[in-house]
Amino acid sequence: MNETLRSRTRVLITGLGAVTPLGDTVDTFWEGLTQGRSGIGPLTLAKTDGYPCKVAGEVKDWDASKFIERKAARRMARFAQFMVASAGQAISDSGLDLERENRDRVAVLIGNGGGGYPDMQEAAQTLFERGGMKIDPLYLAKSLGNMAAAQVSLQYGLRGYNGTICTACAAGTQAIGEAAMLIRTGRAEIALTGGCEAGISELGLSGFSVMRALTSGEDPTRASRPFDARRDGFAPAEGAGALILESEAHAVARGARIYAELAGFGCTCDAFHVVAPPDDGDGAARAMAEALADAGMDAEAVDYVNAHATSTPLGDAAETAAIKRVFGEAAYKVPVSATKSMIGHGLGASGGMETVAVVKTIETGMIHPTTNQEEADPTCDLDYVPNVARKADVRVALKNSFGFGGQNSCLVVARYEG
Repeated sequence: MNETLRSRTRVLITGLGAVTPLGDTVDTFWEGLTQGRSGIGPLTLAKTDGYPCKVAGEVKDWDASKFIERKAARRMARFAQFMVASAGQAISDSGLDLERENRDRVAVLIGNGGGGYPDMQEAAQTLFERGGMKIDPLYLAKSLGNMAAAQVSLQYGLRGYNGTICTACAAGTQAIGEAAMLIRTGRAEIALTGGCEAGISELGLSGFSVMRALTSGEDPTRASRPFDARRDGFAPAEGAGALILESEAHAVARGARIYAELAGFGCTCDAFHVVAPPDDGDGAARAMAEALADAGMDAEAVDYVNAHATSTPLGDAAETAAIKRVFGEAAYKVPVSATKSMIGHGLGASGGMETVAVVKTIETGMIHPTTNQEEADPTCDLDYVPNVARKADVRVALKNSFGFGGQNSCLVVARYEG
């Protein structure tokens, strides 16, 4: 690490929270991942008649009242409920006493892809069937994409910098990276960040289906198969992942338990196509290289890559090509795994949930597998940690997220060495 990077404010991760298809706590999420258990099941949140996709990574038996006062929860869309719940977990996990903190210096930056799709669909149906004056008076205040960040601030009294990142499937990861930038530049001492999504609805299902982006696999547990030769699209999913970031000085001064360091962030655009990546993964490779440069590290320092890996034919091949461009021959020695093989594609929530998984990888020394690795694809020939978790000393991890519009975001998460 050069002296310029060494002297800048370091950003540490001190709290985690998660609401996922594998459970509504970090522990249940991580246990499911390391056991190779699938959280994907029959799609129940929308009508599937006429659509090829019948499976989804749904948050099962969701009860917002476990985490949020009932009256407040009724005023939130499902995606905001997920974020508020995971944010509360992260705050508790961090040991922060918000009563003793300057809440003007606590930032909230959340990634979200589509806002309240189910609420939008319901309002449109009411509009056309019963008239516009019959829609829910809180429809807009529930469904707007910024309402996850707004509700987190409202529920926990966080008055600092507040924003929403809407870069599709890269949103959660980009939000985390930009939250770290806020701390580095002195705009905040603490940041609550991550990503959320709850877009499973007939509106969302129809849009992705006509795009031919979704899996048509009939067996839910085997429908999401990143890097496998028989992959045919992603399983839609929902959830949220939250992290507490703090400046090193603040975290050390209060004696915080430190999970890891958010060491680097890269963000690029393909400028190529609205939904398809370039075959050579150029934009993704540049985002990975930028994140490593931001961390002051070479590719050789990376012990693990948590892939974007949605299970689409084009996307997984392009990401594999991008990893090869960044790592060269060393790409074949670096373990790569895909969280989405077990939870599906949570769109804007993916970066939040998957970054939580990366932090747990560094903490526990266990890399979760890429499940459903059954048939090799010659275009995807790296070490994807097939089907069984692996013990490993992971000091530095790279987290990839790539979204529609060709928007790419990557993080470097490292063991904190003090």
